Amino acid sequence: MKRGDIVRFRQSTRPKAGVITDFIDRKCWRTTENGKNVDWSKIDPEKHAVVLFADGVMRIPVVDLEIIREGR
Repeated sequence: MKRGDIVRFRQSTRPKAGVITDFIDRKCWRTTENGKNVDWSKIDPEKHAVVLFADGVMRIPVVDLEIIREGR
């Protein structure tokens, strides 16, 4: 994935397309893998994409995105 790619958030109930504008590292607590009790010291940051949608910007883990069309 790279800037300019058009992507879709896999976990969205209403799939919509967005454009990747940047990448950042953030921590993401996944309750299915790590349990309900959050302990930020137990996990490492993972790569997130900053995605521009028609109604705003979201920061989404790259593993949860699907490429619809690659940018140039």
